Amino acid sequence: QVQLVESGGGLVQPGGSLRLSCAASGIIFSFYNIDWYRQAPGKQRELVAGVTIGGTTNYADSVKGRFTISRDNAKSTVYLQMNSLKPEDTAVYYCNADHPLSSRLDYWGQGTQVTVSS
Repeated sequence: QVQLVESGGGLVQPGGSLRLSCAASGIIFSFYNIDWYRQAPGKQRELVAGVTIGGTTNYADSVKGRFTISRDNAKSTVYLQMNSLKPEDTAVYYCNADHPLSSRLDYWGQGTQVTVSS
């Protein structure tokens, strides 16, 4: 059974930091590209950051220079370090694992709430 479990969300003041974690089980983690998405109320889910099997990273323009994605294959875990948080970063953050050779091998976590407010 495949599971992706996000953690680390919470309430933070503008300008603060949070680190999200996504722990995977039931898959060979190193074989998957991993992405973080977010969805704010009334908005579509959007890609925030991604890290490929080879370690290449990409970011949405809105978070470049503030967020950093990293992966630890030994721990089957991906992290999203979020600095200089803004109220517009408020959303539910989801972890996604997708296999580059099969669209059927695509898994989602349950999400973790991030709220940026004073």
